[in-house]
Amino acid sequence: MQLSIPYLGDQKIEVAISDENLLGVLEPNTIPSAGEKESLGRATANLAAFLKGANKVLVIINDATRPTPTPAMLSAILPQAELAGIRDEQITILVATGAHRGAKEQELDQLLGPYTERLKGRLVSHDAKDSNSLVNVGKTRNGTPILLNKLLFSCDRIVATGSVEPHYFAGFTGGRKAFLPGIAGYATIEANHKLAIQDAAHSLALDGNPVHEDMMDALEHIKAPIFSLMSVLDKDQKVVGATSGDIVDSFQEAVQVAQSVFCVPVKQQSDIVISVAKFPMDINLYQSQKGIDNGSLAVKDGGTLILVSSCREGIGDEEFAKLLGSCSTVDEALQKIKENYKLGYHKAAKMASVSKRISVQAYTELNDNMVRSLFLEPVHDLQQALDDAMEQARRKGIANPTVLVLPDGCVTVPLVG
Repeated sequence: MQLSIPYLGDQKIEVAISDENLLGVLEPNTIPSAGEKESLGRATANLAAFLKGANKVLVIINDATRPTPTPAMLSAILPQAELAGIRDEQITILVATGAHRGAKEQELDQLLGPYTERLKGRLVSHDAKDSNSLVNVGKTRNGTPILLNKLLFSCDRIVATGSVEPHYFAGFTGGRKAFLPGIAGYATIEANHKLAIQDAAHSLALDGNPVHEDMMDALEHIKAPIFSLMSVLDKDQKVVGATSGDIVDSFQEAVQVAQSVFCVPVKQQSDIVISVAKFPMDINLYQSQKGIDNGSLAVKDGGTLILVSSCREGIGDEEFAKLLGSCSTVDEALQKIKENYKLGYHKAAKMASVSKRISVQAYTELNDNMVRSLFLEPVHDLQQALDDAMEQARRKGIANPTVLVLPDGCVTVPLVG
């Protein structure tokens, strides 16, 4: 089988896999859909009534690291705002950056689409480290301080948008995640993400997941009414479902749809897995690591995972890279994470845990020395890397090594068995 893998914009990486070795190409499932415009239109049918009489409206959107179809969502939201008599100057669009950087000028088209010129003056990027923009409203059941953007408390209606797919430690993205970590303070995000190193925090997990519990607790402190608009995308990042209304109910409905799309059964683990971080998740290693985490679920003990991601903006978070780079062994890294957690170390913990069980290689634009310091092996020829992994498996006595490919590894969750 000849595969053509998108890479770094318009580039393609060609790789050939023998049919007798190919276990499968695992992609999100195809489900019936009414289409983007119809789905979002139906989901926002009651929005005008919700906005009626509002003076200040806060619209929360995802940043450019997410594939959320924000322009299409705005196409559904803005006509309803107009029906409710809401003018543009009454709307503030808050980019839920979490601890990421603010939106760049060149990303405005991705975020606002045809409304860029009309709305860019209404757009504000959340800054988790700006103490003047935050309000402390209490603590979660896990002791996490709840610092939230003060714009939440100066508006009288909130429209929260997002997309829902599996998340490697929050269970699922979307819904409550628009607020924590989306527009939370740095201390809040750090304390919340420290919980990610617990075994209960993993992909698909909500019940008993301390990370999810924190996010739910934060919602209780928001007084303004919230209208939630959540989308679920398919493998081509097209809308296949949309839910709306109550922030909790709409999230749970979207989770059901997301499970039917992204949870993909595979009969057995494979000797080799190629996991691809698609745009926009290829922005940096911090985001692309989700492809490692998901892909590792399908790799046999002692097998090989090859991540394909340009990491076009580098590492994405220096803390987890510094931590791993300061350690000579995986065990040393895991011990340091437990003793002195900093934001980003949860990423290091997940990567280190995977590297302890399997061999992880990376086809990327990152510097080779940087890649090696993260307990990854840099490769520059994907076909050669695959062939070498096959030969290594044969030397272990595996006559016909199996290969599994995840063309959208950051959101495809293999269900083995």
